[in-house]
Amino acid sequence: MNHRLLALVLAGCSLLSLAPALAGQAPRAASSADIPISRTDRIYAADQFSNTVSVISPADNRLLGVIRLGDPQPANLSPLYRGQVLVHGLGFAPDGKTLAVVSIGSNSVTFIDTATNAVKATTYIGRSPHEAFFTPDGRELWVTVRGEDYISVIDAATYAEKTRIRVPAGPGMQIFSPSGEYGYVCSSFTAETVAIRLGDHQIVGRIKQDSPFCPNIAASPDGRQVWLTLKDIGRVMVFDAKPPFNVIRTIDTGPLTNHVNFAHTMTGDFAYVTVGGLNTVKVFRTDNFEEVAAIPVGQLPHGLWPSGDGSRIYVGIENGDAVAAIDTATNRIVAQIPVGQAPQAVVYVANAVPQGDGTTGLQPLGVAAQATHLTLSPVDASTASRGQTSVSLFDQGLTQVLQAAVAGLEPRKPYILGLAERADGSGPIEPLASFKTNPAGSAVVNAVGPIRQVVRDRTGGQARYLVIVPGTVSEHGDPVQVQSRAS
Repeated sequence: MNHRLLALVLAGCSLLSLAPALAGQAPRAASSADIPISRTDRIYAADQFSNTVSVISPADNRLLGVIRLGDPQPANLSPLYRGQVLVHGLGFAPDGKTLAVVSIGSNSVTFIDTATNAVKATTYIGRSPHEAFFTPDGRELWVTVRGEDYISVIDAATYAEKTRIRVPAGPGMQIFSPSGEYGYVCSSFTAETVAIRLGDHQIVGRIKQDSPFCPNIAASPDGRQVWLTLKDIGRVMVFDAKPPFNVIRTIDTGPLTNHVNFAHTMTGDFAYVTVGGLNTVKVFRTDNFEEVAAIPVGQLPHGLWPSGDGSRIYVGIENGDAVAAIDTATNRIVAQIPVGQAPQAVVYVANAVPQGDGTTGLQPLGVAAQATHLTLSPVDASTASRGQTSVSLFDQGLTQVLQAAVAGLEPRKPYILGLAERADGSGPIEPLASFKTNPAGSAVVNAVGPIRQVVRDRTGGQARYLVIVPGTVSEHGDPVQVQSRAS
């Protein structure tokens, strides 16, 4: 080989060593090529209280519109109502052509054509389904029926339920190994996750959960690890993705730990975890489990998903009606995109719209864009480090759905969210909702009514103030958190 040719070969090797390695992002295998962000990609967010799916273009971080699957209250209270209620879970086919949307309140899975935003079919299944995902070969959709004890397996060609797989009661979420060998199903009611062999739908492994409330689970693209979240105790568990499925690590993450997902970057593989009580996304290395970042993102982060090249992580901000875009190179927010009410699951679908602008059938946000955000702060300043409560009032017309992301209270204790006559919380308390905190001193509390009119607008009557008091309706103590005067 002459010197000139040798120099060219060495230069080529040098350039190759500097080029980014191709590695697939979740849920694809690491051996898949990265897919750069483009105008053919879409981000979808399931909007629980507006019963919509928000559709975002990641190329310019812009909301294109919403797919309206149902109506707000009180229309959805009618016995003749035919739309969906509590739009919550999302999954997508491997070819990116079909989006599966789970609605908890109407026990349904809606199949949407990603190119046209049109509903292709709706399948009704068991009580309170939670999440859905397609098998890696695209032939089946597995849906966790959290109100019962099975996975509903739906034929992706006919949209009909073909079989059921019995699992521990209250299955919360399922995901698959990138190889397509196993499905992993965690539980929201039972302290056990199971590994299921896809070939024959048989349970081949059982993993003990540290608590019975797992809402989310994810498999790393390299096929080595499975991470699950435990919302009630604020923890993630990591176990080996292959038999005997041994637990590798547990990590305390914080109150209201919600979802987890992965991104492969130039500096390594990372797990991103949403922690609602701290309003952050925590970032961990997957090799040594070191926490490398805690990113403030807004009130009650929920679902998240990486872009097709791992350069971005998109996070649904449940009590902020937004999707935040995180640059994985810097772990900083680079965009906040308004969406429908209380986004839950978020997915990123590469090449969802191969041709055209993909806006057919989309509608504007409308009433879904209206929400009021409040904060309840500790009465005792010495407990401020424990956290505070964020409250969103999602407009439904004359009424609102109140959702409080409660944090900073005593664990496993009964409390009341109510209305007080005075700003300091004194005077009689009118209860709105009773609740009990989880082991992390947190809870998510809901109520419905014309609440904004008395705590924010304060027109046409006496003003009231949101408070949290310990105890029960029949016997309670003094307020421990009160509505901030700035609210």
